[in-house]
Amino acid sequence: MVTSTHVLLPSLDLVVRRLALEFAEIPTERKTILKELTQFVQNGINERKPVYLNFICTHNSRRSHLSQIWAQTAAYYYGLPGVLCFSGGTEATAFNPRAVKAMSDIGFVIVRLSEGENPVYEVTYSQDIPGIKAFSKKYDDPFNHNKDFAAVMTCSHADENCPIVHGATARIPLRYDDPKNFDDTPQEAFKYAERAEQIGREILFAFSQVRLQ
Repeated sequence: MVTSTHVLLPSLDLVVRRLALEFAEIPTERKTILKELTQFVQNGINERKPVYLNFICTHNSRRSHLSQIWAQTAAYYYGLPGVLCFSGGTEATAFNPRAVKAMSDIGFVIVRLSEGENPVYEVTYSQDIPGIKAFSKKYDDPFNHNKDFAAVMTCSHADENCPIVHGATARIPLRYDDPKNFDDTPQEAFKYAERAEQIGREILFAFSQVRLQ
């Protein structure tokens, strides 16, 4: 198991340290799926090859973005070299503002770089490395790496309706419940925060299990 080697933004670091203390709360059946993610990353580390992960949901709006951001952060935090994380959908919409707010509240610094129906955001997790460019796109958009990657399916709809992900060498069904179900309800903010932390907790766990040689 690796330990943290890089410094995150202070407010984010506090949340990450707390989530790392909650790994025991992850159900056994979820850890079984997360081990597939760990193994894919481990294989790349062992072979000294780049590791490409593409987190996919239908609209590339909520869960896939949250997962991508957490995965890139976890790779940096645990000092795992050559791990590059992307996200996409079976169609493009926009990075949902509620999901943006949930990640901002956790401690990521998110700046809107463009306007329009599908704005581009920059998501920063450390002062020592450039931020992530986040915007909605199809999984095979030229912005993404499109061969020899793991397709991490973050929603049941995309997993069930996209039987073939072209260019993927592995497929990991890491499904999450959609916080969209609580939009415009009194539970909205809580459910988005809950999902953002669940995804963070699980992906941090998966990456923490990778062993550096």
